[in-house]
Amino acid sequence: MKQIILTLSIVFFLTTNIFAAGSSSSSSGNDTKSNYDQAVKLIKSAKKNEEKGKKDKAQSNYKKAFKLLVKSNKNKPNKADTLNYLGFTSRKLGDFENGEKYYLQGLAINPNHKGINEYLGELYVATNRHNLAVERLEVLKGCNCEEYDQLKAVIAGEKSKY
Repeated sequence: MKQIILTLSIVFFLTTNIFAAGSSSSSSGNDTKSNYDQAVKLIKSAKKNEEKGKKDKAQSNYKKAFKLLVKSNKNKPNKADTLNYLGFTSRKLGDFENGEKYYLQGLAINPNHKGINEYLGELYVATNRHNLAVERLEVLKGCNCEEYDQLKAVIAGEKSKY
């Protein structure tokens, strides 16, 4: 009887460990954040660092986010949200030319993308193309969204976000 209990215990122990090992490896795959998700996290951190006046730390985060977004765009091309953040990080790093290209690529996919229209409008303000910024504002008009209010404030000179 002791031998049967011992054998069953060993079988139970081995079976439990096999299933546990299988489930932990599959869940760790699900816990891995995508390049896009990691980039968004870095961008949010960079924005907070900017607000605190920590420009070097913000720039470092934008550079890291940009690299992750390039990888994300390579793996899953033509995603408007990815192109939006590629434009945003490019712009924040001072590369207005490539920022504009990414934004325009994103608008070709989704012409009404709120984030792209806001950020492209901000880029136009930064590059002294006021009438193009106003065009982006017109696209957002009626959306009842914060992107409209933020771009309107940037155009009016109330707030500089570029």
